[in-house]
Amino acid sequence: MTESASLSAIRERADQSIVSLTEREFEKFRAMIHRIAGISMGPAKKPLVSSRLMKRLRHYNLSSFSDYFDLISDKDNSGELQVAVDLLTTNETYFFREQKHFDFLSSRLEGLKEPGRKLRVWSAACSSGEEPYTIAMLLNELAGAGQWEVHASDLSTRVLELAGKGIYPQSRTVNIPRPLLEKYCLKGIGSQTGKVMVDPVLRAGVKFFQHNLKETYQDEKGFDIIFLRNVMIYFDQETKRQVVERLMPLLRPGGYFFISHSETLNGVNSVLKLIQPAVYQKPFV
Repeated sequence: MTESASLSAIRERADQSIVSLTEREFEKFRAMIHRIAGISMGPAKKPLVSSRLMKRLRHYNLSSFSDYFDLISDKDNSGELQVAVDLLTTNETYFFREQKHFDFLSSRLEGLKEPGRKLRVWSAACSSGEEPYTIAMLLNELAGAGQWEVHASDLSTRVLELAGKGIYPQSRTVNIPRPLLEKYCLKGIGSQTGKVMVDPVLRAGVKFFQHNLKETYQDEKGFDIIFLRNVMIYFDQETKRQVVERLMPLLRPGGYFFISHSETLNGVNSVLKLIQPAVYQKPFV
């Protein structure tokens, strides 16, 4: 660790020792994030809330977390409220995460094709974009250019901005098969050395937008496939049920619904039929 980094760490520890997050304050932020995003934070998340919001207290020179809560509760500070939500939502993903899903998708894609209609996929918690770009690579390979579209949404405006740029450290691309890496990822040069950019032609087929899963999304065409992975683990049972119920009308009959292998729809939805671990299908009737 460099001297400057050490000094920075010391200052941060000092700031955190001066301002502590009380149990009452923590409960306020827990209730807020559950109300807005449906995320249930257990007591173990208190240090995370404290460390992630501390920088905003320093930014506004506030002396308590209560002062910051009051600030973001003001309707005139909706922009700062979004900053707080962004900081408190976890965004972790990578290319070709849970490879078995993409193997399954490759084997079933042909059966979803219909003449004169594009394949439509929704990545409903896309984080920084690796998932929808992975889907786009497969669709372009198997369905062909111009025969697909990917909708990708997230609650966090911060990660959506990163996703839209499609620029990633080269180290994040290790799971991309080499032929796809060479075809769809442009290696950076000069100031961008060590980074890759997703091919602009591929990016053009991915539509990024902000969406709260606690709200209904309007789409008249419907989707052949919906990915909702690694997000329901943060919801309580009732929120899971409500989220899936809102998504079901948007999934076409015969379409597939993907969740994470660490998640389950047991007690959440009885309409979708389990095809293989973490992969469900909507019945035709």
